[in-house]
Amino acid sequence: MTTGPTAAYATLVNFDDAIDRYDPVLGLEVHVELNTRSKMFCGCSTEFGAEPNTQTCPVCLGLPGSMPVANAKAIESAIRIGLALNCEIAEWCRFARKNYFYPDMPKNYQISQYDEPIAFNGWIDVDVDGEIFRVEIERAHMEEDTGKSTHRGGVTGRIHGADYSLLDYNRCGVPLIEIVTRPIEGAGEKAPQVAKAYVGAIRDLMKALDVSDARMERGNVRCDANVSLRVSADLPFGTRTETKNVNSLRSVEGAVRHEIMRQAGVLDAGGTIVQETRHWHEDTQGTTSGRPKETAEDYRYFPEPDLVPVAPSRDWVEELRATLPEPPAERLKRLTSEWGFSEREFGDVVAADAVGLVDETVRAGCAPQAARKWWLSELARRANEAGVALAEVGVTPVQVAAVQALVDDGVVNDKLARQVFDGVLAGEGEPADVVEKRGLVVVSDDGALSAAVDAAIAANPDVAERIRGGKVQAAGALIGAVMKEMKGQADAARVRELILAKLT
Repeated sequence: MTTGPTAAYATLVNFDDAIDRYDPVLGLEVHVELNTRSKMFCGCSTEFGAEPNTQTCPVCLGLPGSMPVANAKAIESAIRIGLALNCEIAEWCRFARKNYFYPDMPKNYQISQYDEPIAFNGWIDVDVDGEIFRVEIERAHMEEDTGKSTHRGGVTGRIHGADYSLLDYNRCGVPLIEIVTRPIEGAGEKAPQVAKAYVGAIRDLMKALDVSDARMERGNVRCDANVSLRVSADLPFGTRTETKNVNSLRSVEGAVRHEIMRQAGVLDAGGTIVQETRHWHEDTQGTTSGRPKETAEDYRYFPEPDLVPVAPSRDWVEELRATLPEPPAERLKRLTSEWGFSEREFGDVVAADAVGLVDETVRAGCAPQAARKWWLSELARRANEAGVALAEVGVTPVQVAAVQALVDDGVVNDKLARQVFDGVLAGEGEPADVVEKRGLVVVSDDGALSAAVDAAIAANPDVAERIRGGKVQAAGALIGAVMKEMKGQADAARVRELILAKLT
């Protein structure tokens, strides 16, 4: 909410003008949903997509007499996340109750951590157009997720104006790690890009650690973006707003940019920014007011009486440190060099979220360019048609490498390889099995190919005459005719050789 003579309808200020007059300060809170098989404090399944309210029990529903027990795997993941973020790991910490009422939190409190987080005082570097920004991490703490509210009726999909609401408690108690930054100062005009790069770096790190599916469209990683403005960097921070649950990198950038322009408009009009939560709207690329933002005191934190403190031994912490993977940024630099891709080619792989898939395919024996070709063209098309993520298209990196090996050995060509993928997706077995069952082997017998070439020449005398006249590029028409006659199973390179031998 804002106050002032024109605050409610303040005009957005041009972004460059806003940056000229105000210094933006960011604070980013990223919630990471862990991929443990069971919930944070009970044994209920965390499988995505189950029927509503089928993965619940007295503990995650907060029924009287139920007792929570902390998930050891979730604690291990929290420590590994903290170490990967260069944090200190607490020798002793405990859970707390965060008290508030909302229909999707059946206990009326959330088990979280307050002033005693498991990881604190960390940092991560992010690259924005070649400039490195160090984002300091205040803490990474453990907590449980809430349920999901679905508001029916109305036009916004939110509770205001809805006819009724539905509650699904399956997500209640799913383990979360909340990563909270210290104020990010000095980003200036790059503030939206820094926010996007930071959340992207966190997402990539979670994937590398294999602690989360990290699919933002499913809410596995979501960001609360805090933005405030001040007239100059030597003044105290301005009043912040918090745009909640932003779940794509583009939206993180858009939400920060919009809030800078909106708040500048409010301040220019003589209004006052009031601390509140806001909602991001993808369709309008803007934010709207949610509710006044609580302070820590409003949540009435106190130590969780039903859970013992967590005291990870130093030996265990060091054992977990040894399991950390290569940092994603360093891995990207290494792979760019090893694969020999151009900046644009590698950028396309990153944009398609295919770095891991291409890497696994290369490690299975496939040439980098061939791996890139299959994942970013044929398989990306199939994933798009099926409406699934590329990693869920139904073909493994090992199978892609096997298909390319068949191409390299001359067993099939690219056209036939697409049919091999059809068979693999249809459950007909591994690529070699599909080739055998469907009889997809390339015909390389010169006798059969020569007969097909003669037939194509006889059927297309005008094309043949052009080739005899020196227009070799016309051979493509005859090659196409032969390939059609041979049902795509001819060796196109050999067909071209035979055509030119006969006509030149």
